[in-house]
Formats: sequence, C-alpha cells, structure tokens
Amino acid sequence: MTSLARSRRAAVAVAAAAAAVFACVSPTTANAQPQLTATFTEDFNGAAGSPANSSRWNYETGDNVNNHEREWYTSGAANAALDGNGHLVITAKKQGGHTCWYGPCQYTSARLNTSGKFTAQYGHVEARMQIPRGQGMWPAFWLLGSNIGSAGWPNCGEIDIMENVGFEPNTVHGTIHGPGYSGSGGIGAGYSGPVFADTFHTYAVDWSPNKIVWSVDGHAYQTRTPADLGGKSWAFNHGFFIILNLAVGGYWPGDPNGSTPFPAKLTVDYVHVTTG
Repeated sequence: MTSLARSRRAAVAVAAAAAAVFACVSPTTANAQPQLTATFTEDFNGAAGSPANSSRWNYETGDNVNNHEREWYTSGAANAALDGNGHLVITAKKQGGHTCWYGPCQYTSARLNTSGKFTAQYGHVEARMQIPRGQGMWPAFWLLGSNIGSAGWPNCGEIDIMENVGFEPNTVHGTIHGPGYSGSGGIGAGYSGPVFADTFHTYAVDWSPNKIVWSVDGHAYQTRTPADLGGKSWAFNHGFFIILNLAVGGYWPGDPNGSTPFPAKLTVDYVHVTTG
C-alpha cells in the first residue's frame, strides 16, 4: 500500500469515528438542562370542605396590628378549605365574632404557612392562583426566613413572590425585605398585565445564592442581587418557609368599601418547589 493510500484510509477512518460520536450525541443531549428535583409538591387534592393537609400546613390565627389589617385569621376549614377539584380556597368573609386590634372584627380570613414542616433554600418556587378583586383585598404568596424566632423580622428576610392590592387590578408586586430595607422601604417592582382576578396565573421566583428572579406566567420581570442593597445585608442565603394568605385592609390596600364583593376568594391550584 502506498503512503498516499494509507493516508486516505486513515482520513476515512477518522471521519467515520467522528460521525459515529456525533450520531450518539443528539442536539437534545448536547443541550440538556439540569434535571430538576421536586422538593415540595402540593396539589391540594382531597375531599371538598377538608382543611389543608396538616402534615404540611399550619393555620395561623388572630389579627395583625402591624399592618393594620382588618381581618381575624381563623383555624381549620372555616376560611380555607379544599374544594374537591384540586384547589385550596382561602375565603375572606364580612363576618364578626372576634375582637381585633381596632375593636370588634369586621372580617374573617385565613393565613397558612409551612413553618416547621417544609423549608426551602434556593430553587424554583411557584404557585398557580386566581386572586380576588375589590378595594381592600390583599392576597399574598411569600417566603419568610425560618430563623425569625431568633433573628426577628426583618433580619430573617422576607421574599414576597406575589402581592396584589385591590385598587391595582392590573398589577402584581414582587419585593424583598431585610435589615434596613423593610416595610415601605422594601426593594421590589410591579408587573403590569391583564386584570389578574379574571383567571389563574402562575407566580414564581428562581432563587439561587445571591440572586432572586421573579416571573409571572413564565415572563421574568425583576432580578435582585446584593448589588441592589447599597451595602446593606443580603438576608436570603438560608432556609425559608412558605406563606399563603388573604388579608383584608391594611396600610397598603386601604379598607374595603361598599363596592368590595364578599365573600372574596383566593383560589390556589398548586404550590410547587423544585431544585436542580
């Protein structure tokens, strides 16, 4: 065999080997995304009228003078129950029977959390919900630092994934609160779109060390990192628990008025947390 023939045969063999390797690595495999792991999957399956799963959720009770909210949060299924169709329905009612910070309570509602039962630290945290409408309504899906008992608020950190105040039917808000940037000084942004009470929407954060990205229906609209804090402490690199609630009134939304429909419902299809 001549040296030229040997060179040609070698070139063909190299090309064939390269083709075989390429055939084994499809474009899908080459561009594969990291596998996500579900760490919390709550689809609210159960009989109509049942309370939320007590192995995952706590019902908070009482009033909230800090925000000057007008409701009394109740336990059990009185104001937050499964509907039998895979939803948790948190219902705010114009109803007395309790004593609030301002005197006889005018409303009841519910606030649930996963404290002591599930803690997230980073990942994709998402809920699909249909929010209520009306002046004075304040639905929220948020995370609170699990060290609140020792660090206190706002040092523990708070991540508001979705808040809406009824006088802004076309806007939802995402905010972080921490030491030196809490309450009305929280750092965040609004996302404007349709009338959010008209149908279900998906609200989420993608949370990693030193970075949080907010999205609505898959559209990212805000990113926060320590660079946004002006030298203040980033309070979001530890465990947080989940909160769902429907407040009535308060400093931010103002009180309900004669146009506010009651009962008002926050309907939650699911809450999912994935990491990867």
